[in-house]
Amino acid sequence: MTRSLPRFLQGAFDKKATLLAFALGLVTIVAAWGSQLIGGLVPCELCLEQRLAYYWGLPVLAAILVLWNRLPLAVWYIAMAVAAAIFAWGTYMGAYHAGVEWGFWPGPTACTGLGSTDLSFGDLNGEIEAVIPCDKVQFRFLGISLAGYNALISLAIVGLLLIAVVDQVRRYRKA
Repeated sequence: MTRSLPRFLQGAFDKKATLLAFALGLVTIVAAWGSQLIGGLVPCELCLEQRLAYYWGLPVLAAILVLWNRLPLAVWYIAMAVAAAIFAWGTYMGAYHAGVEWGFWPGPTACTGLGSTDLSFGDLNGEIEAVIPCDKVQFRFLGISLAGYNALISLAIVGLLLIAVVDQVRRYRKA
């Protein structure tokens, strides 16, 4: 007895994988904002840097999805490559930050080291902001920090985009 796939999984995977990548990215950045605005977690410099992949990548994915049937195939491939590269950079940033948190390598001196010791109070002009340390974990779930989860989620988005491209190539070669 053979079972057929659910209707959603039948047919082309390119648009479904791209839509899932967009949804995963959107949920992730909304959760990051929620952890800050509702949960009270204050992002460090590296946390804010990791968010850039979502700020740049999600509009690219949204444009791809909105213009799906109107993009020439070459432009579609280029746009997907750009989106995958943005989230690959996000994967790197998340893994880098997680490594800083675990002490595998040093982080930026602006938020993990002593920084410059020749700074005087006169240089600050009376404006002192609290520096959130990049090497201290504010929240862990199942032993993984939010930076670690960001690396895994960004990697999943890259994987979904690669699945979409491979499916598009497979279907194009059949035609």
